[in-house]
Amino acid sequence: MATAENGNLPFYPAFCFRASPTHFTWVKMAAVDVHRLKRRPGFEGQNIFFYLNHPIRFVSLVGIIVARTDVFKRTILTLDDSSGETIEIAVLKAESESSDRTPHQQQQQQSPEKATRHVAATNRTTLDISPLVPGTVVQVKGTLSVFRAAMQLQLERFFLVRDTAAEMRFVDQRSRYLVELLTVPWQLTGEEVERLRLEAEAEEERAEEEQERARRRQRKRAEREEKDQRRIQRLWEREEQLREKEAGLCREAGRSAMRGIQRKRVMNISSEM
Repeated sequence: MATAENGNLPFYPAFCFRASPTHFTWVKMAAVDVHRLKRRPGFEGQNIFFYLNHPIRFVSLVGIIVARTDVFKRTILTLDDSSGETIEIAVLKAESESSDRTPHQQQQQQSPEKATRHVAATNRTTLDISPLVPGTVVQVKGTLSVFRAAMQLQLERFFLVRDTAAEMRFVDQRSRYLVELLTVPWQLTGEEVERLRLEAEAEEERAEEEQERARRRQRKRAEREEKDQRRIQRLWEREEQLREKEAGLCREAGRSAMRGIQRKRVMNISSEM
């Protein structure tokens, strides 16, 4: 059986991963080989693992569920694919379902009226894992993580395996992939590495240019909004001045009317005398 440890292998920079046959695909693996994956310095926190020098993020396995346990914020499935090792599959519970409850409250809240909602690890779309009970044969796809020094799968999607023929097809494809690709070190020529580096730099420049264009658009939008705000403020001030002028004219007209009324009263009083 191949091993994932070899200190003499070339490990390429991340900008080369676009040329990797494993980095952007669901790699069909056995649980025993998933446990052989290793981390490398410089890729911490990225959930990138290596088989030989192949970078791997996404894996797919087929096996039978032999255990299911509910814990705080997760349901843990144990998958046995007859490779000699089992692997735990973590299924996230929706935050609204679990974030505000203690583990004891979580255990008590389970009821037929409201089952726990599970979500995919990356995009948080809903996953109905009710069929995933011990004895079920399933194909799982997930991202990789380490929990208590052991490899673990974060479930992204799954498919029930309906017959033995489908299971055997997967095992055959898995074996071929291991022999023909994973156990063969990934090799790039110096010219390929340089081309990938230039492509990555060009993409980075384009991204920086797009960010600068976005910043310019944002500045122009802010300037337009500020200009519009100033224009609105000036219009409001002019309207206030007009309203004040009109109010003054109204007050003066009122005073004039009152003076006229008072004069008429005085004249009427004088005529009566």
